[in-house]
Amino acid sequence: MLKELFKLFFAFAKVGVMTFGGGYAMLPILQREIVEARGWATEEELADYFAIGQCTPGVIAVNTATFIGRKKDGIPGAIAATLGVVFPSIVIISLLAGVITQFSELVWVKNAFAGIRVCVCVLIFNAVWKLGKKSIVDKYAAGIFALVAVGAIFTDLSPVVFILFAAVCGVVLRVLLEKS
Repeated sequence: MLKELFKLFFAFAKVGVMTFGGGYAMLPILQREIVEARGWATEEELADYFAIGQCTPGVIAVNTATFIGRKKDGIPGAIAATLGVVFPSIVIISLLAGVITQFSELVWVKNAFAGIRVCVCVLIFNAVWKLGKKSIVDKYAAGIFALVAVGAIFTDLSPVVFILFAAVCGVVLRVLLEKS
């Protein structure tokens, strides 16, 4: 059991150390490490954990790691995965906190961060593309996607509103389809 917990910790530490740009940037790394390489979750489960992680209090990356760790090895797995994903950030932030203000005005540092932001956008787009192919499976899912996309683009509503809306639509559509 302890060996499995260390595997969880180090797998999520690897995800945590490679995640620049927040929880959304973590998605393609999670797909590769947790779904493809280790098989600890399916694409659909990862999408569900990510959606739930987004609408529950806390950081998406931490919430998602906790869900996957819990699925894999119960409460000890949840703790190991959560500690793994936050450990690299704690170390890196602790090291950078004292020197970041001294270097943040350097041109090469600004340019490096600009490049990282562009890369993160591409990684997020790639993750969204992959999730979209797995999630938009019929015309009803495409309709929900279109409504949420339009709402998200043209309003400032909380993501929780869209997630609840999509969940209600999914339940109502399933009930209606089963009746017909």
